[in-house]
Amino acid sequence: MRHCLPSAGTLLLVTLLLSGCTLLPDRDPAPPPVTSSEFQVRIDRLEGAVTDSCAAGQQARLDQQLHRQQALSADVREVGSLLRQLRGDLAQLRRPDDQPDATRECSDSQAQLDNKEVLGRSEWIGLPGVGTYLKARIDSGATTSSLSATEITRFERDGENWVRFKLGLNEDDSVVDSVRDEWIEVPVERRVRIIQASGEDSRPVISLLMILGPLREAVQFTLNDRSHLDYPVLLGRRFLMDIAVIDVAEQYLHDRPEYPGGRPAEEAADDEAAERDEEADE
Repeated sequence: MRHCLPSAGTLLLVTLLLSGCTLLPDRDPAPPPVTSSEFQVRIDRLEGAVTDSCAAGQQARLDQQLHRQQALSADVREVGSLLRQLRGDLAQLRRPDDQPDATRECSDSQAQLDNKEVLGRSEWIGLPGVGTYLKARIDSGATTSSLSATEITRFERDGENWVRFKLGLNEDDSVVDSVRDEWIEVPVERRVRIIQASGEDSRPVISLLMILGPLREAVQFTLNDRSHLDYPVLLGRRFLMDIAVIDVAEQYLHDRPEYPGGRPAEEAADDEAAERDEEADE
């Protein structure tokens, strides 16, 4: 009787099967279990990070919403003025022939003046967002308002165009001293081209809340260096439209706003008197 001997291949296969466990790569040891306290600490950290991120994003969105709302209010006010002017023109075309023109014009003018604030050719304004008062020249010959600024730097925040600047002031300007070298950051509403003898210049336009007497308005300012001029602020027709008229014979009809670190409103008379003396000398 013949016995079948295993072949060399079979013996090799059996050997590999028996020693296969030694050929497998070593596995990393399982991580230690996380305790309930460690798990709670990790959850608290995650919640804090998510809360901080959401709060920062929400505040940025609220700031953008406020600036857009202020700019929209200014645009709506300007459109309203144009509509009222058109209505006045239509009413004039439809006026009855039996009413004298002079009487009608005087009554219309008086009605318009009753709804507007009277401003002098120079006034104190306040910028609550900046925290200071400044002198302003009221100029109906200028279309837009202007704020003196230096070191104007453009940058981007959350996909929006922003600008960083300092107030452009000289030593004689009356201002809350703590804001002289303070950086101001606001969104850019738009840009305007200014054509001068030296060439064209592109300037950013920003929107700031401004106080002048009883008026509290969001005003669009172009930014440019006015430190060589007598007034760091110029208020133009877009601000005056529908809310104010100018009495060029008067100055500082409204009190200077007060801010922390600034001088009391009753001391503004000293600065005003000095300016009147300078004008008298001229």
